[in-house]
Amino acid sequence: MSGKYIVRQPIRDTDGNTLGHEILYHGANQAFSSDSSSSSAEFAAANTIYSFLTDNSPKVLKGTLNFMTFTTMLLMKKTPRLFDKNDLVIQIDDAVIIHPLSMHLVQQYVKEGYRIAVNDFQFTPRYLALLDDIHFIKINAKTSSEITIRNTVEVAHSMNIKCIVTSIDDANLYQRAIALGADGLEGPYVAGKLTTRAHSSAYIQSNFFQLMVAVTRDEPNVEEVERMIAADASLSYGLLKMVNSAYFALRHRATTITQAIMTLGLGQLKQWIYLLSASNAENEMDPGSEEFLKRSFMRANFCSELMNHAKNMPISKSEAYLMGMFSTLNYLIEAPMEEILAEVPVADEIKAALLTHEGRCGMLYDLVLSYESADWERITQLAEELGIPDNMMTSIYFICMENVNILWEQLTNPYPQQLPPTEGAPQG
Repeated sequence: MSGKYIVRQPIRDTDGNTLGHEILYHGANQAFSSDSSSSSAEFAAANTIYSFLTDNSPKVLKGTLNFMTFTTMLLMKKTPRLFDKNDLVIQIDDAVIIHPLSMHLVQQYVKEGYRIAVNDFQFTPRYLALLDDIHFIKINAKTSSEITIRNTVEVAHSMNIKCIVTSIDDANLYQRAIALGADGLEGPYVAGKLTTRAHSSAYIQSNFFQLMVAVTRDEPNVEEVERMIAADASLSYGLLKMVNSAYFALRHRATTITQAIMTLGLGQLKQWIYLLSASNAENEMDPGSEEFLKRSFMRANFCSELMNHAKNMPISKSEAYLMGMFSTLNYLIEAPMEEILAEVPVADEIKAALLTHEGRCGMLYDLVLSYESADWERITQLAEELGIPDNMMTSIYFICMENVNILWEQLTNPYPQQLPPTEGAPQG
């Protein structure tokens, strides 16, 4: 039997920047869908999702604009009011539009300042009558003709309404939606697409990459690691900022590279190495870099936490963390993954998983990728094969998401005070 899952899927603009996320729900009775077979079934489903959102709403909607489809029952339960109106877009579909009570509730939410999106917009009178109350129109790329999408975009733009094209699952649909003037794009292809930072393969010889290699050895040379960090101002700054963040709750501030490494430990340093590369004292990250690093950190956390439940795994939790983190290396460096992994001393099982998706490590990696793309059947299949209870998946996912959000907020806030000079760092 299929489990209950909740996934955040990105909605991006035509430049690849994230506009927001859609909260996708899958499970018994499809609580975010309008196809429940009876009102009692919908009521039971609404109660299930309402309870989950009550417990998890701060994690679900942290730091982004979120699109969530509400049934009549969820609107009646005042579920949207669990969320700040600045964070939520209330999505409605045909079942809500034809329900008089639902539309009255929707109009009330509009008066309160909530934004409204209409799924699968159609050129019929009941949809057109809504135009004054809506902010986003969503149209399906796979079921709508090119002329329909073009006309819908034109109507939307004439009324200052943004148009989001959904169900984009390949490059052709992606390019067509852009050409037709869509404001937002959504679907499996969009979810998997990352902006490449496009460092050349020479980046493999850089100080940061060599530090990553040094840290991930079975027996790292502590003096070598200290020397490499101290010689790089941005790495020094990033390490001290990270280790002194509230995430680690130190009683005393670490003020030197040696203290920071001793506090963190090489095992932890191995896990945070990507984030160190992003903690630059002088330059703000571009949106593509930020998303890349968040994706890396989320995959790493998710792989590691799933190891608490996966059976018969040939790697440790810390190795699973590295597998998730290194799964995005080919976005960091414009070089084949085989060439990159040849330079990184990680377990053969991890290399096989990342390159050919083989073995139980490959299954764990595929499970994380399937969750990202909301491939419900594949999620259930892989969870079962790995021995992971499917009813644990969503709670693990949101715990990891919360960890990413908390740490990211702390790492991107200004450092509280001027850092002292680090030993070994160039002076003057």
